[in-house]
Amino acid sequence: MFKSRKLIWQLYRPYLLIMVMSLLLVALYASNFLKHLYLGQIADLLNEKALLFEKTLSRVDPDMSDVNANEVDKVCKEIGYLISTRFTVILPNGTVIGDSHEDPKKMDNHALRPEIQTAFDGIVGINTRFSKTLNTEYMYVALPVMKKGKVKAVIRTSMPTSDIDKTLNKIYYKIFLGGIVIAIISAFFSFAISSRINRPINEMKHGAARFANGDLDFRLDVPSSEEMDALADAMNNMAAQLNERIKTITSQRNELEAVLSSMVEAVVAVDSNECIIECNQAAESLFGIDFKKVRGGKIQDTINNAYLHHFISNIIKSGATIDSDNILQIGSGQFLQAHGTPLKDSDGDSIGALIVFNDVTRLKTLENIRRDFVANVSHELKTPITSIKGFVETLKDGAVNDPDNANRFLDIILKHADRLNAIIEDLLSLSRVEQETENEEITFSKIYVKDVLSNSLFMCQNKAEEKDIILSLECDDTIYVKGTSELLEQAVVNLIDNAIKYSDTGGRVNVEAKHKNKEVEIKIEDWGTGIPTEHLSRIFERFYRVDKARSRELGGTGLGLAIVKHIVQIHNGRTSVESIVGKGSRFYIYLPLV
Repeated sequence: MFKSRKLIWQLYRPYLLIMVMSLLLVALYASNFLKHLYLGQIADLLNEKALLFEKTLSRVDPDMSDVNANEVDKVCKEIGYLISTRFTVILPNGTVIGDSHEDPKKMDNHALRPEIQTAFDGIVGINTRFSKTLNTEYMYVALPVMKKGKVKAVIRTSMPTSDIDKTLNKIYYKIFLGGIVIAIISAFFSFAISSRINRPINEMKHGAARFANGDLDFRLDVPSSEEMDALADAMNNMAAQLNERIKTITSQRNELEAVLSSMVEAVVAVDSNECIIECNQAAESLFGIDFKKVRGGKIQDTINNAYLHHFISNIIKSGATIDSDNILQIGSGQFLQAHGTPLKDSDGDSIGALIVFNDVTRLKTLENIRRDFVANVSHELKTPITSIKGFVETLKDGAVNDPDNANRFLDIILKHADRLNAIIEDLLSLSRVEQETENEEITFSKIYVKDVLSNSLFMCQNKAEEKDIILSLECDDTIYVKGTSELLEQAVVNLIDNAIKYSDTGGRVNVEAKHKNKEVEIKIEDWGTGIPTEHLSRIFERFYRVDKARSRELGGTGLGLAIVKHIVQIHNGRTSVESIVGKGSRFYIYLPLV
């Protein structure tokens, strides 16, 4: 796998390599040039020496023949010694007649030497090669000696190249040292230049990293170069636009989340595969789910309701808005009304469905209460009316002429008429309280609880005396609440009246009030028949009776406890009951402290 490297090294290494290669090429070229230049200068020097030697030799042997070979050889050795140059004189046949370093008689024929052959053609011959005679490399310059247009002899000068190499080596050494110095300086400046180029790029990299981390308020410094300036300006503009768009998106999302969170209705969005993509807090609470855990999961795995699954599938397939025909009932005992609409993207293509659930549990409960209420009212009214009608018809059929039966029938009719009147009075009372509450016509004031309880006991005293029941009161004079005396007295009277009705003759009813946990607790306790446990949760419902026959016999309408509960709720309080069959009941009213 290719491993990325830092830009500074990608810039620095090629720059350094180019510098070094350039220096090497320049050094090689300079060395070669200097070598050829120096060799050329040596060749010119040897040629000049050959010319001077020719003038000297012409005075000794003008004809350049082997007759004066000894004299020529002697001159070669004398002059060669004086100027440290090797001189060799060769005749046209290649015979050496004089040499400054060797005995000519022992030397080979030089006719085949390259420089000699060139000189025989009348041209100065130059050659560098290894000398077998002297066992070292020499540079040779052969000068033709012309007489009447013909080459009479060749004067060859030579010099060992070791001296040249020594001189050149010194020059190469200086070039090498200079090259190293230049390379070091070049490396330094290359690194500096690479760093300078890399610095704004690093700054942009760090700036881009800060942009990526969400710091879109950061701005890059503008570099000096035009290209980097344009890039930094483009990145700053990009960050500003991104920041503005993210703020807009975040603001819109926050607004959407705020709207969804504030909605009482449960909202669930699914994609085209019926996977959950969004839901609000109401949906989480309603269905008992954690959105983070169920996000992306099938709605069938989260909400187990076959009708709902069919409902969502129809929305996705049809692409139309649909209202559910059925009321959905979920496991928690709540009833829901669903409204579904296709979920579309910005291009208008359907990507799923949006379902809004309205909790109609209260409406369903109210509907059931209304239905039960109508049924109970009808039943409660029908019974006395039927009795009254029957006895009236009996009287009309002739019983009116029988004084004893007529009086008994009239007493029964009166009793049922009183019962009808009591039911109507309680209904009117309950309706009046509800109406006054809705219209906010009830005014609260500071009232002492003991006064309310005393008045209530006084109003029930006659009924208690009829059954020889003792009424008792325990209440501190300083306890007070904020409320309406008339309504509270009505509630307490109903509870005391029920306690008297369901107590045995010679029993006792105790009324007590005290402070308890930042509330005022009013307790009405009796030791009568008691109430079975299974009825305790419903006894405050309208027309609900534990023992219907006995309740009607005792003149109850079934609305007394419902009135009590409603009056207490008006005072922001609550009611509760404790009872054991055969041992009595305790009814509690809790009112908030002022």
